[in-house]
Amino acid sequence: MPQLTLFNTLSRNKEAFVPLTPGQVKMYTCGPTVYNYAHIGNLRSYIFPDLLKKLLLQLGYSVQHIINFTDVGHLTSDEDLGDDKVEKAAARLGKSAWEISRFYAEAFQQDLQALNIAFPTRFTYATEYIPQQIALLEQLEAKGLSYTLPDGVYYDTASFADYGQLARLDIEGLNEGARVSAEGKQHKTDFALWKFSPADQQRQMEWESPWGKGFPGWHLECTAMIFAELGQTIDIHTGGTDHIPVHHTNEIAQAEGATGQKFVNYWLHGEFLVLDQERRMGKSEGNFITLQTLLDQGFSARAYRYLALTAHYRHFLTFSEEALKSAQTAYFKLKRLIQKLDASAHQGAEAAEAAYEQMLAALCDDLNAPKALGQIWELVQNKDIGGQPKISVLQRIDQVLSLALFDSADLPENNAAEIPPVVQDLARQRWEAKQARDFARADQLREALAEAGYAVKDAKAGYELVALDSSM
Repeated sequence: MPQLTLFNTLSRNKEAFVPLTPGQVKMYTCGPTVYNYAHIGNLRSYIFPDLLKKLLLQLGYSVQHIINFTDVGHLTSDEDLGDDKVEKAAARLGKSAWEISRFYAEAFQQDLQALNIAFPTRFTYATEYIPQQIALLEQLEAKGLSYTLPDGVYYDTASFADYGQLARLDIEGLNEGARVSAEGKQHKTDFALWKFSPADQQRQMEWESPWGKGFPGWHLECTAMIFAELGQTIDIHTGGTDHIPVHHTNEIAQAEGATGQKFVNYWLHGEFLVLDQERRMGKSEGNFITLQTLLDQGFSARAYRYLALTAHYRHFLTFSEEALKSAQTAYFKLKRLIQKLDASAHQGAEAAEAAYEQMLAALCDDLNAPKALGQIWELVQNKDIGGQPKISVLQRIDQVLSLALFDSADLPENNAAEIPPVVQDLARQRWEAKQARDFARADQLREALAEAGYAVKDAKAGYELVALDSSM
């Protein structure tokens, strides 16, 4: 088996993966704040940990994996100001905060299932770990790492020598306003560990504590849940690049401040999904697209997973409808090619096995999924290798990629009612071009339809779309 190497955000280098315990991996993924539906940019952040986990399993490791739900304490500003996102959504929708968080947690789980993302060993809810969070804060207080203000208890970042190392923060050089300061904070980077319930507000989620009634800070939650479920030092922690400068930096300060031990050996961060002009997709920007929106438009959830795997997880993924159309076309074509493999042809087994090793090596090189996808296409189209060796390799590598390459359920049938709207639109454009005697355009669209897996048969009264057979 090839050596697994991962890009560690902490060192800014690729490092050979060596687990704390031979054969075992402890892994944590920051989950969503459950006040709204996840958008497809959010979901990209769960595809790469899923790929990593399944690769680890393929390499023979056992994996203990936690994904949390932040159901309290994440304020509308990450800088300890504003309203609690879940409570705000509850007030807007006339529901309880508990109902809101569970509803959106279930919606998130449905999205994971649609994308073939395996559930973790356990989903954890922040509200179920309040005693552990209070105990962790007591540890920090005993070590002189916290102080109390009228609105809550704060972490004194100046007391932790390595604060900001993950993000390479220039603490001394932070500009005024680089982080918004709550009134009375001793340093701009100090952050809330426990927020007191405002006297003029009735919160749904609040708990008694040694410091007063209130609720935990967002960062405290993840550290406490990791300690409770995985221990004080873990192998891998994943999240988005937006977690680096604040959330994960603060997790490290809490964990290592409390224990004096290294918190995480490998930090992995996925880059953003962006739209045109490199605009980030986000709820705050009001430009987010849910997975259900894509499904309603006739796209396959697995085609979105395929699109996500065409870009390295540390690179921006530029999303557009055209990009997804192209990805779905390629994905369906690949599945049709696999469907037509001749399982009775056994030649080239050694070459097929070499191809599998190359795919595995690509994935072991910091999850280079785009390279592995290219190698899959090369294997499928290699005429010197028989169908049976190809099938054997594809079944094994698909255990990691989870593209359901042998499942035809999402392939469009030879039935107009089931032809994807994007394909029907291409056919309509071609017919209009032909009627306008723009034959060059019509020919281009015919080729596009063929790439999508369809032939078009013209008649005086119109046309018929037919799914291509083994010629694909």
